[in-house]
Amino acid sequence: MIFVKMENWRQKCSYYFRDRSFITSFLWSWVFLAVSLVVNFYAAVYAAERASNPVTDIILNNIRVYDVDVIFLYGPVLLFAFLVYLLIVNPQKLPFVLKSISLFVLIRSGFITLTHIGPFPTRLVLDPASFIAHFTSANDLFFSGHTGLPFLLALIFWPDKRLRLIFISFSIIFGAVVLLGHLHYSIDVASAFFITYTIYHLAKHFFPKDKRRFDLPAPSLLE
Repeated sequence: MIFVKMENWRQKCSYYFRDRSFITSFLWSWVFLAVSLVVNFYAAVYAAERASNPVTDIILNNIRVYDVDVIFLYGPVLLFAFLVYLLIVNPQKLPFVLKSISLFVLIRSGFITLTHIGPFPTRLVLDPASFIAHFTSANDLFFSGHTGLPFLLALIFWPDKRLRLIFISFSIIFGAVVLLGHLHYSIDVASAFFITYTIYHLAKHFFPKDKRRFDLPAPSLLE
């Protein structure tokens, strides 16, 4: 059974990586992702330099800080590993997923440069040497990437009910975690769902060919 699945996967990869249009889109998706991460880095630096005073928050003012650093730091690693598995199993879905994530990162980078509210004064202090510190800081607040990114994946994989439930669960758990750790304001978490919904529809508009390839009939990705 394992041999049969491996052979099917090899045939699938061989089919797509002989398609010039797919290879072009595949390569551009990585370029787009790299550019978005560079922009995100400098946006975070800018937000940190311009950070002003914190503001009050109806939720954070009424709950203490909880030690949620393990979930905050390693939850995204688990999410990333799961996504990598899905994309390895179904390589034809990779261009649309990566381009959608890149668009998400670029738009979020724009948002965090607009408003420079400082972090909430009582918050969980993260290890600056941790893996996640290379992608986020205490000052890139609006909107919550922890909440928005898994919700974007839920929208992308929406037809598969199990994947939809898994990614929505990640989004809700991460949203709760950043509030419990006072790492985001409540508006950062609440707005993430609405902004991400718009980003998903922008991705469908900007990358229609990749979306059509993504939607090609296939068995459940968890089988």
